[in-house]
Amino acid sequence: MTTNPVELRRIGPLAVSEAGASVVASAGHPVVLLHGIGSSRVAFDAQLRHLASAAGGGRWCLAPDAPGYADSDDVPEIDSLTGYVDHVVAMLDAVGAEQADLVGVSWGGVIAARLAVTHRARIRRLVLADTSRGSGVDPARAAAMRQRGEALAGQTTEAFAAARAPRLLSPDASPDLVVAVASEMAAAIRLPGYGQAAAAMADTDHTDLLPSIEMPTLVVVGQEDIVCPPSEAEVLTALIPNASLVTIPNAGHLANREQPAAFNKAVGDFLAATDD
Repeated sequence: MTTNPVELRRIGPLAVSEAGASVVASAGHPVVLLHGIGSSRVAFDAQLRHLASAAGGGRWCLAPDAPGYADSDDVPEIDSLTGYVDHVVAMLDAVGAEQADLVGVSWGGVIAARLAVTHRARIRRLVLADTSRGSGVDPARAAAMRQRGEALAGQTTEAFAAARAPRLLSPDASPDLVVAVASEMAAAIRLPGYGQAAAAMADTDHTDLLPSIEMPTLVVVGQEDIVCPPSEAEVLTALIPNASLVTIPNAGHLANREQPAAFNKAVGDFLAATDD
């Protein structure tokens, strides 16, 4: 792993991890990484350091905590996925970036897909990792997602995270990684933010929107992902006109955490191949 520094900056209500800021003048467009519903910007540390390195293309990277998560402020008025999209666009405006490359993991991938449809001029390239069309594709999944906020309210964040973390990794993941993911989740989630995110996911079904995504798109999935399985990744790839699929062996839902080198290579190769 490289030693490129990852720095914290505030952009509006968002806490943002930034790497490779020295290339802003020459590059002009960041890689924006959006985390999952039980995660935060710290989950992208390996990706930030790699992509900002010479080996990763020397890219400018921004990874925000979503509103209501970790070190970002609560934004109680958010009542749909559109609210999260608006905050990403506002972040791009604040840093003077007319365009960005988007990398979204899980819930972050759902936000990224909506951005690619509603703000297509702002997005050059899209990476959708271990994600889905949204929980609204199935009434039972939507109902279960809506109950997430109530489930969190009934217990400590530590207990909630400890119960969910093993599902996010493959059966062969190291115990230390399971503990680390649980710790990161416990530090990231709180109410009302987690409940707002769950409600937004429950209300979302992108099946009819994905065919209108125009930019080059990479779909990435952990081979052992049981949350957003490879079958869902295949649906995304089929629906998006200019999409390709990479499956990462020995990885569950958090492929970027469990197999960072393979994940970084897939994303880095895609960005390099589609560079102007």
